[in-house]
Amino acid sequence: MLSTATSLAQAQSDADDRLVAADEPLAGLQMRCGGEIPGTIAVPSLLELVRKARAYGLKLGRTIRANDGRDAISAWIEVEPHEGGTSLTVRSWQAVPLLPEDPAQVTAHRSAIERDLAELTALLDAQQNVLTVETGASDLSSLAAVMRAGVGRPWTDFVVLEGNSHRQPLHWRLLDGATVRVEGSERIWRAALLPQEVPGREPAGFELCFTADAPLPPPEPIRGAGPPVLPQNGPGLVGRDIAPVLRQPIARIIANAETIRTRMAGPLAEEYSQYAADIAAAGQHLLSLVEDLADLEVVEAEDFNTAPDRIDLADVGRRAAGILAVRAQERGISIDAPRLGEHLPAIAEFRRVLQILLNLVGNAIRYAPDKSQVWIRLEPAGSRARVIVADQGPGLSEDQQARVFEKFERLGRSDESGSGLGLYISRRLARAMGGELTVESAPGQGARFTLDVPADLLAAAPVTGTEPDEQKTGESGD
Repeated sequence: MLSTATSLAQAQSDADDRLVAADEPLAGLQMRCGGEIPGTIAVPSLLELVRKARAYGLKLGRTIRANDGRDAISAWIEVEPHEGGTSLTVRSWQAVPLLPEDPAQVTAHRSAIERDLAELTALLDAQQNVLTVETGASDLSSLAAVMRAGVGRPWTDFVVLEGNSHRQPLHWRLLDGATVRVEGSERIWRAALLPQEVPGREPAGFELCFTADAPLPPPEPIRGAGPPVLPQNGPGLVGRDIAPVLRQPIARIIANAETIRTRMAGPLAEEYSQYAADIAAAGQHLLSLVEDLADLEVVEAEDFNTAPDRIDLADVGRRAAGILAVRAQERGISIDAPRLGEHLPAIAEFRRVLQILLNLVGNAIRYAPDKSQVWIRLEPAGSRARVIVADQGPGLSEDQQARVFEKFERLGRSDESGSGLGLYISRRLARAMGGELTVESAPGQGARFTLDVPADLLAAAPVTGTEPDEQKTGESGD
């Protein structure tokens, strides 16, 4: 039965669900939610109520909830349909001030959007020097190749910063959001620098993201052309045709969902914000699967090979720890990385070793208990150089250890995290570098993943730390 309480406000909507007249406070809510009078009803829950009343031809009453960016509003509104529209009556109205947003959450949301929209991503050290770079955009492939060849140089050496002639690199805050021109690309790019911050310290490094002002137009088909000839060790169907087509639309879906979820585009009811969060999470999972399938195709190619070089496993371990430090800190997990002054020379491809360690340490952080510890340890072994990643999780049974490196193996997990390809790809990469990736574990005793690559026997004697006696380790399964 509908309320007979005193009316607080009246309003009228037309047959197109446009609010054509309204008293306060409903008129103010309409305007603060981005609407106009006359204009389409801007409060989602009220618009839904009006549409249902018109569709059913019945007088309906319901509590609607809204968020105008300042207050959380709860109101009982009755809607009565008539020819040409509806009449709205506000019976009760309650407004509660919203709590201020957590700046850390705002920063995290912004970073997630930048990553999802990026068509080129690079990892930089604390001085903005390039460590690794990845891109799926054809008009950035030349830039990525030049940056890979110039590892160790500032990223600003490889692009043109519009309207800036100062000596580079500038402070990262001045470069965040800069407009960038790239040789070989007609698109205009925006650079975003996402710091890998540890409270009380300067950033340990950065993620560099390039976002374009427009999507890349599809190539014109060539009449009479035969099937494309793939370069040796090049991508196949997924990496060449599917991944580049899917990356940008999926990334935009994720970014738009994050914008809605965080209410950056305007006020929104909590249930709709949660819907957007579900869309963003599903999009993240799909994008990760696309990237993993592209990597899978590369490592399973018959002519796949790596580019071995002289590297320092201690340096790679420290970089992996720095990149994942913020993620670990969110759960109170500390990463015990190789100390400055420790060295372990090896012969391997820097980018691939870093990829493996990011997977191992990322898995350890994902599955280890809160407020535990993850270790990255070095171990010289004659002609081999080893890096060990261990945590304090529940460990793996003998059967799980036998299956953990298999393709699509997720060890019975029912959540949506991971594709089950990370460890499979990591082992393939290790073997392609003449090394191996193994695991030792026991239920309740954690797990130790060991990456073994050829040692650099011509380098100086390695300097390594010692492993704690009480070290326990944890489950990793991606």
